[in-house]
Amino acid sequence: MAPAVFSGINRFCDIVFLMVRMICWFSFCVLLLLVGCAPAFPAGYDSSGSAASEGATGTGVAAIVDAPTPSSTGTRLPSATPTQTLVPTISSTPTQTPTATQTLTPSITPTYSILRGKVNTEQLACRFGPGAMYLFKYSVFQDTVLDIIGRMELSPWILVRAVGGSNACWVNGNYIEIRGDIQTVAPTDPHQVLAWSPYYEALTGVSAERNGDVVTVFWNQLVLRDGDSSEQVPYVVEAWVCQAGEYVFAPVGAYSLAAEIIDEPGCDQPSYGRVLGAEKHGYTQWRVVPWPPASSPVTPTP
Repeated sequence: MAPAVFSGINRFCDIVFLMVRMICWFSFCVLLLLVGCAPAFPAGYDSSGSAASEGATGTGVAAIVDAPTPSSTGTRLPSATPTQTLVPTISSTPTQTPTATQTLTPSITPTYSILRGKVNTEQLACRFGPGAMYLFKYSVFQDTVLDIIGRMELSPWILVRAVGGSNACWVNGNYIEIRGDIQTVAPTDPHQVLAWSPYYEALTGVSAERNGDVVTVFWNQLVLRDGDSSEQVPYVVEAWVCQAGEYVFAPVGAYSLAAEIIDEPGCDQPSYGRVLGAEKHGYTQWRVVPWPPASSPVTPTP
């Protein structure tokens, strides 16, 4: 009997203890809820319990003063300022007077002609150069009509060919009946159709000396192989000299190792000369002659 009583008492005590714990836990939760929901101190209330000086009422209750609501200040947009249109100002700028520029007169390129001419002698030698001392090329005969395609300045010799042909050579223009003005024909290099030797070099030992108006030109012999002789004039001195007050082309042929040329004072152009050797295939390259200048005539003093 007794143990059963004690067991019941213990169970009752446990139930009571559990209920007390639940009540305490519930009370604690309610307290926390009340504390969390309590209003904060009103604005202007001192934490010591007395009202702040500003806004305190006579009853001792702090007056709740609404904080001023900031007005919504809009951002001021810049007003559309009209753009000023710039009108260009025309200034009266003085016009610069152009400086007179010297106009160069264009050089006139002469237009040359090809003339026709007829042989007026029975037979006329046509040569490789403008002179009777140059190697013979072929003959043209009386009444043959030729094209005149060039002329040697300061000389009567002209460059001709068969009409429409291409094998040109030099003839003495004094034996050609020229149709037209020979000055309209192009001046031509005397070596235009000259044949050149592929086997021999220019002459050596070229020199010159003057005795008054006579210039003597010297050179060394051109030694030829057997069979290479042209059987014609073996040496030619081409000279541009002053004769009778005129500057002329005066070639001279020679069979020896010297040639004399008349060269007088009185011309503006300086005299000049060159010498060539000949063999049957053509001419050597020329060698320039160191030309001695002419002495100016002494004017007697009154």
